[in-house]
Amino acid sequence: TCLGAGAAGLACMRLLIAMGARKENMTLVDSKGVIHSGRTDLNAHKQEFAKTTDMRTLADAMKGADVFIGVSGPNLVSQDMVKSMAARPILFAMANPDPEISPADVHAARDDALMATGRSDYPNQVNNVLGFPYIFKGTFDARAKAITQPMMIAAAKALAELAREPVPAEVLEAYKLDKLEFGRDYIIPKPFDHRLIERIPPAVAAAAK
Repeated sequence: TCLGAGAAGLACMRLLIAMGARKENMTLVDSKGVIHSGRTDLNAHKQEFAKTTDMRTLADAMKGADVFIGVSGPNLVSQDMVKSMAARPILFAMANPDPEISPADVHAARDDALMATGRSDYPNQVNNVLGFPYIFKGTFDARAKAITQPMMIAAAKALAELAREPVPAEVLEAYKLDKLEFGRDYIIPKPFDHRLIERIPPAVAAAAK
């Protein structure tokens, strides 16, 4: 389920599809509810994701969902919605500065959720600060005239690989942490990790070529 069907939400869904996700398993929700085939107020971009369904509200779309992606606004997801999700749900509540639901509320609702936000003061900061600088550098290094989907996928995969590696002491020191390793509270590198500029741009440049 994706809450937010503007440029960010649609781009996220298209990238997920390019990486193997199935469109029929996706439900998009905008400010008026579920984007379904019976609506007559959809632009061409939203129509691309309209589905035949009885779901109408965000609460409907959250029931049994494995993943929630939020690129909308603050405090739009309730604890009851989180409780209605499938086992071991993944929630990326990325509205800034206030997410669709706070990590505290998610963890109060259930103890098997993986939670990420766009903020630096919570674990798992999923934020474009980890993408834009390095994607652009890789683009410039390759002298590419456009940023393609394979380049974005290369950046995503390089980030995922880096998160699985041991975290240098200077990164721990920067964040005043004793330990940090891949797991529920560390699924993506920290923005101050100096290895980002060494790893992401070359991966992007290679994909450009």
